[in-house]
Amino acid sequence: MRVLAAVATIAACIVVSAVSGQAERLSASLSPPGASHVDKQSAAGKPPRRGGGDDSCRWANDNECDEPDIGTGACRLGTDRSDCRAMRAGDDDSCRWARDGECDEPNFGTGACVQGTDRTDCGAIAWMRNQNDSCATAFNNVCEEPGRGSGSCAARTDRTDCHGRDRPMTITDHFFGHDDRVLVNVNDAPWRYMGQLVNDAGEACSATLIARDVIATAAHCIHTERGVSASARFTTSTGGHTARTVAYLVDPRFNYQRFTTTDEIDGTDWALLRLDQPLGDTVGFAGVYSLTGQGSARALATDIMQAGYSWDTGEHLSGNLRCRMVQVNADNTFAHECDTTRGDSGSGFLVRNARGGFDLVGVDSNFRTNPNGPFIYIAVSAAGFAPRVADFVAGRTGIPVAGAGTPDKPK
Repeated sequence: MRVLAAVATIAACIVVSAVSGQAERLSASLSPPGASHVDKQSAAGKPPRRGGGDDSCRWANDNECDEPDIGTGACRLGTDRSDCRAMRAGDDDSCRWARDGECDEPNFGTGACVQGTDRTDCGAIAWMRNQNDSCATAFNNVCEEPGRGSGSCAARTDRTDCHGRDRPMTITDHFFGHDDRVLVNVNDAPWRYMGQLVNDAGEACSATLIARDVIATAAHCIHTERGVSASARFTTSTGGHTARTVAYLVDPRFNYQRFTTTDEIDGTDWALLRLDQPLGDTVGFAGVYSLTGQGSARALATDIMQAGYSWDTGEHLSGNLRCRMVQVNADNTFAHECDTTRGDSGSGFLVRNARGGFDLVGVDSNFRTNPNGPFIYIAVSAAGFAPRVADFVAGRTGIPVAGAGTPDKPK
């Protein structure tokens, strides 16, 4: 089983929406391309349940309770009855997928069950429901939720500081049992080289500038079952600097269906995108370096760093200041210990270079389940695309991006 670090099934994209003055809601999009780790099999065949009641909220029947007192706060009280029913009545196992050994509630499970209806499978992690780290001061080791500190954070938005960094190993998609992430300063290098890529369908991924007008991300961020759709907007982490994509390059062997159902072509999950504005002239950009090409021993001994737009940190760039590769694979991928989750697809792994700058050594791809241990987090090594960068940056290669809403057709 695998999970993409980017959008939809493959990745969940995080969109922050203000709804009728209610608290901001982090909405995880579960449709192909995008921004998060992709779980290729876990929810297969598990359609969401639907129910009756007053479901007038636009977010009703998405399996997640969105009423303000016990849910996300995106809906008015009493307008998301079906999704909140079980939590109000007391958790039960009424979901058809209950007791199958896999938590199927939203966010920390597959999302196939309504919240509160998979009690047996989700019991150990049910406390995490509708909590996140979207507060601007999350990860500062001070609980700032109402009633437990300064109150500067909204309720349920300072999860790690208020409940600790330990995570049950039964969680579906992230953190290795301990969350080491921080919110990075986007005005500093290399974080200002990073940003969010949002396609015309509203699905998002993370990406990194590697030239004045070129970004690197994951191939599954611009692919769907219908073909390539690379028409998108990139916004730098500093905000205020945006550009449209005008051309792309992917490995010709990348196949969306094969990638989302097998582990056979993970090393092809990379994409280079040319922008219509030289944003790198303003915020700078990283170099590209094949660290794994220097041998496994050196790669595994080198400190790396990573940052992306995790689903649970809102519009804030969260990252790992120091982590390591744990295995280098022959297919131009590496397994790593950096804490990544849905929303991080396409995010960059970087190292400091001898010139005092930073080099991109990989992009985040997916994670796989591991019956006897924690999830295995997979990234694509720069070894897979570094030889293609110079020609693409120079404009000698690349496929033009089609108009908005029109799938791109490789020539």
